[in-house]
This record gives sequence, C-alpha cells and structure tokens, in this order.
Amino acid sequence: MSRTSFEQLLQAGCHFGHLKRKWNPAMAPYIFMERNGIHIIDLNKTVAKIDEAAEALKAIAKSGRKILFVATKKQAKDVVAEKAASVNMPYVIERWPGGMLTNFPTIRKAVKKMANIDKMMNDGTFSNLSKRELLQINRQRAKLEKNLGSIADLNRLPSALFVVDVMKEHIAVKEANRLGIPVFGIVDTNSDPRNIDYVIPANDDAKDSVETILDACCAAIAEGLEEHKAEKADDKAAAEQPEEAAEGRRRNRRARREEAPATEAPKAEEAAPAAE
Repeated sequence: MSRTSFEQLLQAGCHFGHLKRKWNPAMAPYIFMERNGIHIIDLNKTVAKIDEAAEALKAIAKSGRKILFVATKKQAKDVVAEKAASVNMPYVIERWPGGMLTNFPTIRKAVKKMANIDKMMNDGTFSNLSKRELLQINRQRAKLEKNLGSIADLNRLPSALFVVDVMKEHIAVKEANRLGIPVFGIVDTNSDPRNIDYVIPANDDAKDSVETILDACCAAIAEGLEEHKAEKADDKAAAEQPEEAAEGRRRNRRARREEAPATEAPKAEEAAPAAE
C-alpha cells in the first residue's frame, strides 16, 4: 500500500513544476506535460518514488542511524524543523555551515564550545565577568544555538541526507556525494537529479507539497524507530535469558547435591537383600 496517494499529492500542488524555459533536461523522465508554459510533474512517478525513499529511510532508522534534514528556504524551514524534531532527527534550517560533513570534527568542536559555555554559566564560572564580557559570550552562545543547536546530538556523520530543493542546497549535496552519504531529495523541474540517490520529483516551493512528502517519509522513519526499539528490547531479553538459564542450572545442581546423601543410603540398603 502506498504511503501517500495521487489525490493527496494533487491537492497539495506537488505537480506544479517551474517555467519551461527554466527546466533541467535531466528531469524529462519525470515530466508529464506542459501547460501554459509550466511543466507538470508526473505524480504517478512521484508516488512510486516516495514509497521507494520511505522504505530506504525506514531501514536506516531501524538500524539506529541518523538522517540529517536540510532546508534553508523560507517556505520549507519551519515544516522541516517540526517534522525532523518529531522523529528525533537532526536538521539544518539556517545557513548551511560549509564543511559541515567534510570537516565534521571542526563542527563538533563548535557544538562542544556551546556545551562548555552552558556548563560554565551553570557552575558560576562567569559570575566574576563584566557585563560587557557576559553580553559577548551570550551573543556567541545565541549564534551557535541558532546555527548548530539542532545538530547538537549528532555525534557522528549522518547516514543519509534529506534535502528540500537540491539546487539551493547544492553545497550540502556535494559534500554528501564526496563522502558517499546517500542523498534523498525533493527535486523540482529546474534541478539536476543526477547527484541524488533517491529522487522525489515534486514542487519544492509550496509548503503544502513539502509537508505532504515529509509526512509520508517521517511516518516511515517513525516505524523504523519503533522496530529498532522493539529489536533492542528483544536483544536485551535474549541476553538476559542465558544468565537466567545458567542460574537455574546452578540451583538444580545445588539441590541435587543436597539431596544426594539422603537418597543414596536407602538405595544401598535396598540393594543388600537382593544380593542375599
């Protein structure tokens, strides 16, 4: 069963592409027709591509790995922040920090700096500073929070990137390509789909379009996370069982040893008349 229907995508305006003169010829397989100088995306292909991407995202979430969502355009940033947070995934909605993937250790240092400022504020280290120094530190902390707060829990490189508008986020896509990180992308008719591993052909400018696609993908991620949690619980139970079984065997051996002297004596007496 499809995670989203043709009608849902149609209602959300996912089929509206860009002006014909702005198109990227590599998107030709996903274009249904042209109307009034605007390309119309083939939503049957969009449905199939959403299902394909959703299954891959579910598998990544099930393995306990992270997916980084990227959308810095005004129409999409709030939706992406909300949907990514709902499945506990990191996201970037402000300016993409150059080298965030290819120079990840430096980004981690900046995140640690933010944590250190918090720690010093809580333990009273800054209590002797002047108002001006405190103001500067607070400004620095606010800037770090704005740009990196949403990736504070990303301790290692993400296993996948989900990008809204691959043309605008071309730097993020290039970094992921260089490192071999799979890219999932909502790709409009003016964009190049060739560097995207999981292409979702759709309108990347309309908020409703982005939200409908993210709903389907995040629902799949939530399923994967639930299955991951269930597997961990099963593994934990399985790990504890051998210990319980071993303890049971030890108890049985102790019980047999304790019973042995009492039971062996009558057997010897019963054996004596038989010998006579």
